[in-house]
Amino acid sequence: MTQVLQPPGWARPKGYANGVAVRGRQIYVAGMIGWDGQGQFHSDDLVAQVRQALRNVVEVLAEAGATPAHIVRMTWYLTDKREYGLRGREIGAAYRELIGSFSVAMTAVQVSALIEDRAQVEIEVTAVVPD
Repeated sequence: MTQVLQPPGWARPKGYANGVAVRGRQIYVAGMIGWDGQGQFHSDDLVAQVRQALRNVVEVLAEAGATPAHIVRMTWYLTDKREYGLRGREIGAAYRELIGSFSVAMTAVQVSALIEDRAQVEIEVTAVVPD
């Protein structure tokens, strides 16, 4: 069971939670980028890469018997915060389609580059499967 941590009087964040509390088996997913399981990029479009990175997260979670509902924390590394902001609706739609509409503790950070030259986003995840 996940408890969303929302201090009294704080404005409710949009699309994420300030914090969550959970108990159970922890799963850590390394940073997933927008290439497929064979390390091939199929697009240089940010939204397409977000969609693929999220698919990759879902597939890794499945190996641990977990689902997106078990995600409690995400960190997004982006090479262009401006494009992320401009394409927020499309990114949100991909997120809801693949991950769901629940809130997780989330951080997004702009970086100057990612290790893979074509990568525009990298997403790492912590999930907890309840005891």
